[in-house]
Amino acid sequence: MPETIRLFVAIELPGEVREALGRLQHELQRRGLEKLRWVRPEGIHLTLKFLGATPTERLPAIQHALTEAVPETAPHELSLGKLGTFGGSRPRVLWVDLKGEVDTVRRLREKVESALNNLGFEREARGWSPHLTLARVRPETAREATGPIAHAISEVEVSAATIPVREMSLMQSTLRPIGAVYERIAAFPLGGA
Repeated sequence: MPETIRLFVAIELPGEVREALGRLQHELQRRGLEKLRWVRPEGIHLTLKFLGATPTERLPAIQHALTEAVPETAPHELSLGKLGTFGGSRPRVLWVDLKGEVDTVRRLREKVESALNNLGFEREARGWSPHLTLARVRPETAREATGPIAHAISEVEVSAATIPVREMSLMQSTLRPIGAVYERIAAFPLGGA
């Protein structure tokens, strides 16, 4: 194993939800958005905390902290919500938000933040909204993509899909020419799961 690895904490999605997201991406691409940088459906997940490049010797402490963060959070359910973007008039990210028991997942994320902050990982300064990234907009194309993105968002319906949240995962991200490849290092069942 390398001396440092890129880590993040996430909720992984069941296969049928990733398939529904793949169909949603295809519908959006058909409406003139094929030039966006699309996230491969198998790589879509709900990020709770990005740790970045981390020395591998810190893994046991991180896993212990995450084990301590989950017992009080009950299994819960989320579902796909509405399409949206980050970046205002120059969109950077196209996403679908999540609805359902979002207060529960927010509390879980806060426990993860606190547990990892105790290990020296800085808290995220920006507010957090539960979302799944579908595509990224290249900065040089953001201005001309604004209209087509807004039009596609207004036309495309998001299918109903339920995400049962029974565990969270510590993930490794490896950057490759095809994009980031994700691998689960450990899973942490929620309390009562």
